[in-house]
Amino acid sequence: MRRPKVFLALVTLVAPVAAGEPDKGSERTTLDEIVVTATRTDLRLFDTPYMAERIENGYIQGRRMAKTMTEIFAETPSIGPQKTSAGQGSPYLRGLTGFRTLLLIDGIRLNNSVFRDGPNQYWNTIDPFSIGRLEIVKGPSSVLYGSDAIGGTVNALTRGAELAPGAFNCHGRIVTRYSSADDSLIGRVEASGNVGQKLGFIAGMTLMNYGDIEAGGDTGRQPKTGFDQRACDLKLDYYPTPDSKLTFGHQCFRQDDAWRAHATIFATPWHGTVAGTDRVRVFDQRRELTYVQYEVKNLRSFIDAARLSLSWQRQEETEDRVRSNLQRNLQGFTCDTLGLSAQFECNSPIDRLTYGGEVYHDLVTSFRRDYKADGSLSKVRIQGPVADDARYDLLGLYIQDQIPVTEHLDATLGVRWTYARAEADDVEDPTTGREITVRDSWSNLSASARLLYHLDEHWNLFGGISQGFRAPNLSDLTRFDISRSGELETPSPNLKPEKYLSCEIGAKANYGRWNGQIAFFHTRIRDMIDRYPTGRVISGGLEVQKANIGDGHMCGIELQGEYRLTRQWTLFGGVACVRGEADTYPTSAMIKARRPMSKVPPPTAVLGARWQHESGRFWLEALTRMAAKQDRLSPSDERDTQRIPPGGTPGYAVLTLRGGVQATKNLKLNAAIENVLDKDYRIHGSGQNEPGRNFVLSADWTF
Repeated sequence: MRRPKVFLALVTLVAPVAAGEPDKGSERTTLDEIVVTATRTDLRLFDTPYMAERIENGYIQGRRMAKTMTEIFAETPSIGPQKTSAGQGSPYLRGLTGFRTLLLIDGIRLNNSVFRDGPNQYWNTIDPFSIGRLEIVKGPSSVLYGSDAIGGTVNALTRGAELAPGAFNCHGRIVTRYSSADDSLIGRVEASGNVGQKLGFIAGMTLMNYGDIEAGGDTGRQPKTGFDQRACDLKLDYYPTPDSKLTFGHQCFRQDDAWRAHATIFATPWHGTVAGTDRVRVFDQRRELTYVQYEVKNLRSFIDAARLSLSWQRQEETEDRVRSNLQRNLQGFTCDTLGLSAQFECNSPIDRLTYGGEVYHDLVTSFRRDYKADGSLSKVRIQGPVADDARYDLLGLYIQDQIPVTEHLDATLGVRWTYARAEADDVEDPTTGREITVRDSWSNLSASARLLYHLDEHWNLFGGISQGFRAPNLSDLTRFDISRSGELETPSPNLKPEKYLSCEIGAKANYGRWNGQIAFFHTRIRDMIDRYPTGRVISGGLEVQKANIGDGHMCGIELQGEYRLTRQWTLFGGVACVRGEADTYPTSAMIKARRPMSKVPPPTAVLGARWQHESGRFWLEALTRMAAKQDRLSPSDERDTQRIPPGGTPGYAVLTLRGGVQATKNLKLNAAIENVLDKDYRIHGSGQNEPGRNFVLSADWTF
């Protein structure tokens, strides 16, 4: 009970109430906002030929009060935030997740060659308290961002310091968040400021402690769902000239003791799911990123703007597993990634040309040690979850031209050449147990054609055709690890790249009192890499391998918008529905059948109303999140009995009430009651139930 008292001690630092400035950053996406991710250039959301969104820090840490990166998307109906556990989640964009969605940090790829298929935990290695805004682009964007950018691309742009008048300025910030359903406490301490008018800085540290989650209804407390995290970040912005900026950034993140409780004897069965047999299955994660970026504009030459980036990133993962027979497996990997990219822009009266290239080089080491029930070492394996002593290269060159075809019609045409190469020296053959090597390379040429028609000042129509491409990575080729419930994935050399072709049409409306966007899409899938059962049993698990068997398609509709009834009242909401089917081998008989794709979210909707005082000091909000029952299950979903109930995941509707006050000029207080009716529910594909009735309090104090 000590943590709530610490929190209350912090929030009682309230000075006498004074008029505060409106929280301009707390609104959700509006179509007048500028984004760069959709086209790699500054463009209004209203003028992008894509279904895109922008989410500000004021929403992330103000209204939403998100505690992890994945939870930010819980109220975005077109993005389904699956959670293997509270600390291990990944969003679904247009029905795809894992290494078929791309995450960038300040334009640098988080995705690397060890990313797993399906839901994975790597998105949660980003501290949401360090994010300035998120830019989301739906659908394939391989032309601009290369392999993996299939379901969508998310760019997490971190916060920077603002230059204030004076020779030296330094400001402090303390942010705290407490929630009752998991008895969690988060605290962030931050310093920012500037030295003269050329150097700005921001540095922060976030400590996060999460207890076990108390689900709604009769489920109650879910053991082994708590964990700890800590993160720190530093960013320096130096302006040599008014038109140039040199940025140095460093981030580090650590997560300890995040259990995959659904795979253990501590799992809580729900609607027919079964508990796992492991006594322990716990993960630790580490991530570090250091980068230098240089941007310059208004060069007044044949190049108008340039952006250069050099980065180094390390991703570490360690898994400790104790089986039912008390045998222990300790395994993990380290992936070091060196990245280099360059982008240039040339503007003329007739077009806007953007071109560049990037290269990422991964160095991967992995390990696995098996122990007997008495604790003695049994065997040191050739590899860990992926190959040991492995390398992976990803090279891309792209060019894009934005052309005003007529007064009302703009065309955006692009092409990208991608080259990928994998070299793995230490791979364990699942049949012989001997060491083998895996080497392969692939190349691809992808194109995109997008159109934007300016119907009038309030309406834009958009559409286009975009190709997507994903090269097999080291996880596809060399994984020797647990897959789903009771499955063991073994290495699968000789895979081909996946190819996608997406057609999309939509409209955007932007009036003074309301705005919205809608899109219909259809994606053709060729050579998708999918798991299939071989019929063999290895180490007590059903062996699955991978092959390019997944020809199929996905289609869907996305709709979202806001309507301002009065100066104080706003209605908002969105609806999304995605369906996908692909060929697979349902059994080891190796007979293809077209079945629903794995873990595709059901139809979802968000509806809400917000009231804000004219001064901006007070606001209240009520919203409901809804999801239909998902009973369209793939063969692998049907076998995933630890996470998905027989017959599918039940639907739900959850009510949230929240509000906030600008208590003083420097202090913001927010409060929420999530899941007001204490609904017992689970997001489709997740390994745990969501919190029941949850009281959330947060304070943001600057000084």
